[in-house]
Amino acid sequence: MSQQEYGYAIELYLDPALENQVLKAWNALARRQISTHLIDMASRPHITLFSFPSSSLDPSKFDSILEPFASKQEPLPLSFSSIGSLSGDSNLLFLSPTPTLSLLQLHSQLSDALRKEGVEVPADYSVDNWIPHCSVAKHVPKPRMAEGFSVLRDLKLPVTGYAVDIALVEFSPVRELFSFVLGTALGS
Repeated sequence: MSQQEYGYAIELYLDPALENQVLKAWNALARRQISTHLIDMASRPHITLFSFPSSSLDPSKFDSILEPFASKQEPLPLSFSSIGSLSGDSNLLFLSPTPTLSLLQLHSQLSDALRKEGVEVPADYSVDNWIPHCSVAKHVPKPRMAEGFSVLRDLKLPVTGYAVDIALVEFSPVRELFSFVLGTALGS
């Protein structure tokens, strides 16, 4: 994944119980002084569906894409069943959701909806390249990566719950521009 410090992201937010499980991981890593980056940037536990450099889009056009998209979805069952890492500049540790057909279809359908509206999907987030993950630590010093994994291995996985909202955020720091509850069919 490419390193970006300013831009926009489309994120899936978690139900409160699952969000609290992810926050436990953030806090455990912060207590060990492994990483506080996600806390410092005012992030919220999420799965990033797409991320865009700030110069590449007009965020106002996403409201008309995401609202009808969210209304046609249902809360999405999630199970964070493993831990992983993305190498590169960000030294990211994450919880990995089981890549269910429903999660992959949601990503693919949103990718199609974005393209239909003329939004170019970045290569890292294309259907064939996207790695679904929920970040728990970013900018972990390389010598502390193994310790980070060790802390995360102490979590009782899997942790399960639902994705319940879809949001457009600006970063960094993180600021939610708008969000929509999944399954709020328009006109119902």
